[in-house]
Formats: sequence, structure tokens, C-alpha cells
Amino acid sequence: MAVFEWVRFLAGAALLLAGVTIFVIEMIGVFRFRYVLNRMHAAAMGDTLGIGFCLLGLIVMCGLNFTSLKMFLVIVFLWFSSPVSSHLIARLEVTTDEDKEKHYGSVSLDEPERGKGDGESHDGV
Repeated sequence: MAVFEWVRFLAGAALLLAGVTIFVIEMIGVFRFRYVLNRMHAAAMGDTLGIGFCLLGLIVMCGLNFTSLKMFLVIVFLWFSSPVSSHLIARLEVTTDEDKEKHYGSVSLDEPERGKGDGESHDGV
């Protein structure tokens, strides 16, 4: 029985370590990226995955009981709410951005882009 406890502890510790590693990578991405949408993407994906791994590690360490069910429900809630909230914040940033030309390109549907559809091959052949 002691071997099973050690295996469960090591598996939980590995999941916790993976979650903390994802959080560290997320923080590096948040500080390295320059544009707000890139930062938000790094933060949203890192939070969802990092908290998922950390809570899964705690579930493995705790065993199957009512507390682990509650932690699993927290994972499910965060899995749905974090991407939705970051998407809404990103939409707000896009609609209120004053320098849209600097960050986004626009394509008019009235006139086709040059070089496409005129029979030219762009593969160098």
C-alpha cells in the first residue's frame, strides 16, 4: 500500500510541477509580447492550462473524495469561463483601439487583392 501512496504522490507532484512550469512560461509571454492581444492570448491559455494541471495534481494527491469532485468542478468552470472572458476583453480592445491601421490590416471585398486570381504563379515556377 505504501508503494501506491508514493506513486500517487509523485504523479500529483509531477502534475503540480507541470502547472507551475506553464505559469512561468505564461508570465514570460506576458512580459515579452508587445501587443495587448498577444499578451492576453498568452495569459488566457496559460491560466486555463496551468490551473488545470495544478488542480489535477491536487486531485491525484487528495484521492477520490468530495473535495476532489469540487476541484474538478472548478476546473470545468475555469475551462469554460476563462476563454469566454478573454474573448470579450479582446473584442473590447479591438473596438476601442485608436491605432487600428497600425495593428490590423483590412481587405476590401469590392476589389480583389493584387496578384491573386490573375493567373500568375507565386511559387517561383
